[in-house]
Amino acid sequence: MVTSALPYANGPIHLGHMLEYIQTDIWVRFQKLRGNTCTYVCADDTHGTPIMLKAQQLGMTPEAMIAKVAEEHKADFADFLVEFDNYHSTHSEENRKWASEVYTRLKANGYITTRVIEQLYDPEKGMFLPDRFVKGTCPKCKTEDQYGDNCESCGSTYSPTELINPQSVVSGATPVLKESEHFFFDLPQFKEVLAQWTHSGALQSEMANKLSEWFESGLQQWDISRDAPYFGFEIPGTNGEKFFYVWLDAPIGYMGAFQALCDRRDDLNFDEYWGQDSKAELYHFIGKDIIYFHSLFWPAMLHGAQLRKPTNVFAHGYVTVNGEKMSKSRGTFIKARTYLDNLHPEYLRYYYAAKLNDRIDDLDLNLEDFAQRVNSDMVGKLVNIASRTAGFIAKRFDGTLADAIDNPALLAEFQNAKAEIETLFEGREYGKGIREIMALADKANAYIAEMAPWSLAKQEGMEQKTHEVCSMGLHLFKILMTYLKPVLPEMSANVEQFLNTELTWASIDTVLTGHRINKFKALIQRIEPAKIEAIVEQTKAEVAAEKAASAPAVTLEKNDELEKEPIADTISFDDFAKVDLRVARIAKAEHVEGAKKLLQLTLDLGGETRNVFAGIKSAYQPEDLEGKLTVMVANLAPRKMKFGLSEGMVLAAGPGGEEIYILNPDEGAKPGQRIM
Repeated sequence: MVTSALPYANGPIHLGHMLEYIQTDIWVRFQKLRGNTCTYVCADDTHGTPIMLKAQQLGMTPEAMIAKVAEEHKADFADFLVEFDNYHSTHSEENRKWASEVYTRLKANGYITTRVIEQLYDPEKGMFLPDRFVKGTCPKCKTEDQYGDNCESCGSTYSPTELINPQSVVSGATPVLKESEHFFFDLPQFKEVLAQWTHSGALQSEMANKLSEWFESGLQQWDISRDAPYFGFEIPGTNGEKFFYVWLDAPIGYMGAFQALCDRRDDLNFDEYWGQDSKAELYHFIGKDIIYFHSLFWPAMLHGAQLRKPTNVFAHGYVTVNGEKMSKSRGTFIKARTYLDNLHPEYLRYYYAAKLNDRIDDLDLNLEDFAQRVNSDMVGKLVNIASRTAGFIAKRFDGTLADAIDNPALLAEFQNAKAEIETLFEGREYGKGIREIMALADKANAYIAEMAPWSLAKQEGMEQKTHEVCSMGLHLFKILMTYLKPVLPEMSANVEQFLNTELTWASIDTVLTGHRINKFKALIQRIEPAKIEAIVEQTKAEVAAEKAASAPAVTLEKNDELEKEPIADTISFDDFAKVDLRVARIAKAEHVEGAKKLLQLTLDLGGETRNVFAGIKSAYQPEDLEGKLTVMVANLAPRKMKFGLSEGMVLAAGPGGEEIYILNPDEGAKPGQRIM
């Protein structure tokens, strides 16, 4: 059985999420291609205070909201060709049953304790605050603006009461301490079991080493309860006052999703997969941000409840875009649906696969490299093999492949690569596997170029040779597409239709001599730069729309700024295009002796500097400006002034005097960049 981490049901799927589901889906499809019995389940993670508050904000019940989000998630996954055997919800009777069962077993075995604790309480909202709804300064590394359960900077975990200068995320109020009885899972009792399991090969070495640090700092009892009001499952016997913390029932959601599948399929038995003596293999694919929960709490819970532990937990890194964290303002926080509105899903499946490995490295989605890689590999190398040979088979040889093999040695090389590619895909070294496959594609193209069937076809007596060469090209293409079937399932299905055969792992060794094929149809189109630009622009528009929708209504005063200074006469785009606006960093600012209004600015344009005199002295002190980014007119003719030569102009708003506001570009802008 294979699982991906459960996406939270309070928002859409984005391309960062899709890395994990694509990685998992490729692995599952690869196992099925090899003939292994492999079941892939997942579910929406639906409980917790964020769900409850988001539903209130939308004027919906939590149940209605998570049902709506579930349909959106399922559609995104389906359109990205992620094929679950069951996609479920943690807000299900199967999950309620197993959450209660696991808890009851843990309690009966002496792993649940209760005690009264002091907990942060929002006096304005009248509710206890979950860990993630308190922010403050990390007590370990002193990084500010960290959540109440763990620090994203140093990775430490702690209680929200340990935060320095805590603040309620819900209301902004300073929370107060209030007593409440809570239920705890006694994690320290599992120290020896976990120490052995985490170094058994079940985890990547980076994960095991990180967990060793947590062992050294000491395992802590884990608070598994939350006070009402809370959207989740009631803890048995608490009369609706206490609920399971979302991280208790979320991983149990794997079990709930599988139970629901077992209930409708006769060939699956729950205990054979989850029982303590299970011989089945259980694999979790997760992001590196939830290692702690999946590698300590989860296996300890399973062990304490007499259930089996995972065979492996595979963690991956984050997705960055163009080398930086995904950003809404730059249009790179891309939703899955936004991508799908513009591009085929298999482009991204291929690109992610080409860069994935078995380590916990971040993966950069460089949009320019993305287009170039897809166009070069998928179009220029892979599909090119079929497009250069299929037409000859259809037109000259009645759509039938030759009875003989032109180059048995080359064919054997392609077939013998199976063992290496199998090892790489099994080990999640997709990137290395893709490189092996593309190296073979290069050899196939070189063979076709060398044999030049378009020239052979014109030579007398070379009809049979032409037939064999073109057939050989399609034999090689068939093998390559079989290797890539887990990555490109839709294209593979189209190739199966074209070649009139099923692409199976065993069929790699089968040669389709004398075999009839169907007419070749275009399999893929090149990615045009305009498509990438459209995704970025659509993302920016969606962010702007979200901000506008959440912004309060604004009533303009009668004497507004437009009345004070009306908009100037319309100009043509060509006139505007003559103005070269650039981002500049204020490297130095100083007073100008004898000038009442001017400051002298040295502006860094990322390679050259400009001297500019700006009439902003009444609003700014020089020391307040140095290091800031601003916008300047870079192609304004230099102006000789009393105090020296001014080589441009900085942009500012306001009527003058103390009301002058220089323009500052958004985060991420760099000196020298042109304002578009």
